Amino acid sequence: MRYVFIRTQERSHRVTRLCAALAVSRSGYYAWRDRPTSARTVEDQRLLPELRRLHQQAREEYGAIKLWQALKQNGIPCGRHRVARLRKLAGLEARRIRRFRVSVEHHPLPPPAPNLLEQRFVTTTLNRVWVGDITAVPTQAGWLYVAVLLDLYSRRVIGWAMSAKPDQQLTLEALAMAVRQRRLQPGLIHHSDRGAQYSALAYQRRLTTPGLTPSMSRKGNCYDNAVAESFFSILKNELVHHQTYRTRDDASREIFAFIEGFYNRQRLHQSLGYLTPLEFERRISDS
Repeated sequence: MRYVFIRTQERSHRVTRLCAALAVSRSGYYAWRDRPTSARTVEDQRLLPELRRLHQQAREEYGAIKLWQALKQNGIPCGRHRVARLRKLAGLEARRIRRFRVSVEHHPLPPPAPNLLEQRFVTTTLNRVWVGDITAVPTQAGWLYVAVLLDLYSRRVIGWAMSAKPDQQLTLEALAMAVRQRRLQPGLIHHSDRGAQYSALAYQRRLTTPGLTPSMSRKGNCYDNAVAESFFSILKNELVHHQTYRTRDDASREIFAFIEGFYNRQRLHQSLGYLTPLEFERRISDS
């Protein structure tokens, strides 16, 4: 706005020249400058600090709609379009860096399990479908490998493990954590890709012992495991790509805090009606 620019420059330049250069009248500028602050501006000034606080609290990840939902959940009434306008005015942008990983498998593997999901990522209750995957996080000391299992219904990470090696022990530890934390239901489906860590006989036996039913994506089709892939996209876009880790222990601590402190307990999910996974599960158990 031209009047705002003049206001910021009037200590360094004459108002007459500034008005002439911007083709506005001096009387119009002075009338604007001396006008009492509007109720709308006062409300904007009240909301901006709250927007900045929630933006930082959400690790600079939320877009306008999630930020609006977070305001409402904090008892601050506000319109969605006002949030979008103020967010843009304050320069609050979500941190997003899209990167892709390519996994090439060179080992002969046992026959894969059938794909029982077929990209139907919807279930009606907890502990009906678990989805798992592995990713690699760079550190100055080498790669840190992360394995997770999520409950498809609540999107909660129920099992995770980290290691310097992408071996079978990594996925077994994540599975063991999930089994300890959950009540297993008959027919519970365990879905993953065809990686050696999941398709090996030892892992498959560990699945069938407590009664889990294995399911696997089609070869080379990342969309068949989209929910687990989406979690790793969130992890990397909202944490890993903005950090430089000196050691694997440094990365492990940050990832642990992200999963248990932020993702499961604080991060709002659009697919869950803008609840966190933990809050979503609590509401289900109370209903």
